[in-house]
Amino acid sequence: MAHGLEAINWQAPWLAPYQNLGQEIIRSIDSGKTCSQALSAQHTRPVAFVPQSDLPSGVAYEAFIFKTGKVPTRDGLHDFFNGLCWMHFPQTKKRLNELQATQIAQTGIQPERGPARDALTVFDENAAFLRAPDALWEALVAKDWHTLFITLRPLWGQTQLVLFGHALLEKLVSPRKPITAHVYYAQAATNSIANLDEWVASDLSIEKLVTKPFAHLPVLGVPLWWPENEDAAFYEDTTVFRANNRKSHV
Repeated sequence: MAHGLEAINWQAPWLAPYQNLGQEIIRSIDSGKTCSQALSAQHTRPVAFVPQSDLPSGVAYEAFIFKTGKVPTRDGLHDFFNGLCWMHFPQTKKRLNELQATQIAQTGIQPERGPARDALTVFDENAAFLRAPDALWEALVAKDWHTLFITLRPLWGQTQLVLFGHALLEKLVSPRKPITAHVYYAQAATNSIANLDEWVASDLSIEKLVTKPFAHLPVLGVPLWWPENEDAAFYEDTTVFRANNRKSHV
């Protein structure tokens, strides 16, 4: 099995959207396929997955994907989750890749990414999508943790939170209280992954991303996602649930 995949707990609630396909791909890897081979064997794949060695020296990863429709893939958790995200959110991933490739074409590969590519990278690696009543979103933006998780706790039954960032999913294989998602407020019409994918892809732009339209959410604070947060004292840890000391960019 590709390194680390055996540690995935598919019963974790944040993996629910990815569970069926993820376990199918892992069965292929268990049978002897590499990660890229197992991903490419899926009939619904939106891109081809190729070994990392197919990426030519000196060619930017994002530019290669944009030009060839092939995603260089290593064996391991990070690229496994990236593949799953490509399959579940093909339109969003293609839009991000298009924006990255456009930035590379305009500025080349610089020692520092710059605000546009930084924002794209944060989104790709660590974003989560939230459909929720406005009151809940406003409490999250304000980092009003008591209102968000205690007063408005019943409203979480009316929300949809989907983790998108593949680095975020990788980190949560070993859950820790400080792990935080960059939450993007999604106003999709339905809770289907396909509809969410379509809405996010159509909403993404460099102009919006550079305004840092994210709210920060410690993932294990989500009701029903971690047993310890049933105790209100869980949220009193100010090293994780920090006060809002700065003006929001959202």
